[in-house]
Amino acid sequence: MPEMEYVEPSSLSEVFDAFDRYGEDGRLIAGGTGLINLMKQRLVQPAALIALRKLSGSLGTITSENGSVRLGALVIHRQLEASPVVKQHIPLVAEAFGHVATIRIRNIATIGGGLAHGDPNLDPPSTYLALDAMVRIASRSGSRDVPIGEFYKDYYETAVQPGEVVTDLIVPNQPAGAGTAYIKFLPRTADDYATVSVAAVVTLSADKSRFQDVRIALGSVGSTHIRATAAEDLLKGRQVSPASLKSAAATVAEAVDPLTDVRGSGDYKRDMAVVWTRRALEQAVVKAGGKLE
Repeated sequence: MPEMEYVEPSSLSEVFDAFDRYGEDGRLIAGGTGLINLMKQRLVQPAALIALRKLSGSLGTITSENGSVRLGALVIHRQLEASPVVKQHIPLVAEAFGHVATIRIRNIATIGGGLAHGDPNLDPPSTYLALDAMVRIASRSGSRDVPIGEFYKDYYETAVQPGEVVTDLIVPNQPAGAGTAYIKFLPRTADDYATVSVAAVVTLSADKSRFQDVRIALGSVGSTHIRATAAEDLLKGRQVSPASLKSAAATVAEAVDPLTDVRGSGDYKRDMAVVWTRRALEQAVVKAGGKLE
């Protein structure tokens, strides 16, 4: 790799100073699990790396506040996976982080880095989307909150603008009594990307006979993570049954737009998106106390 400068700011103010100095030739790095791979492939060649590891304070903490869990951008995957706060309030997110690559990666990669990387194949963003999370982005002029559904723009493209840095992810607590599931089809090795991944959140009526609310999000089947709103709308108010789940899952075929790669053809991934959506919904229904007979 070509030579470059390496700077270690100790505050956000110093990060913004580095942005002013290097402009778009400076790239932020935290865990580096995504950026270093891009650099090795010469897809990115920054003149300077602006390391965030020395930043302290809220960026490295997890807190429960106002019906949500705030996750600092420098929280590592393993920290979140094991957090009692996360397991209590947003266990779906903890479950997804337990599926990320290997323990070595989870002990290095950060939440904020994964968000800013914008890779549609990553595990956790499907759960953020299913839970209507919010991304907090800071610049020298202040901060702004972006709904997760508006954060991802395209393949490796997010709402983060030059001079900005992701500081927090705010995830609303899971609905009381909801059943959740995060599953993925992984035909190769544990640290490879999935062919398809699905996060589902299901809330049932008091007598457990009908769907009250449903949220479904998928990864690895488009240029961004995808919310399956047609499937959600079809299930709301309907009777809990295998037929309902099958018909809802079938609508996912029209929502996804997968690429052909070593993990399968586009058509194969589309078919698997339907199958794994149904399976995720089945698991979520059972966890919510429903019966599929």
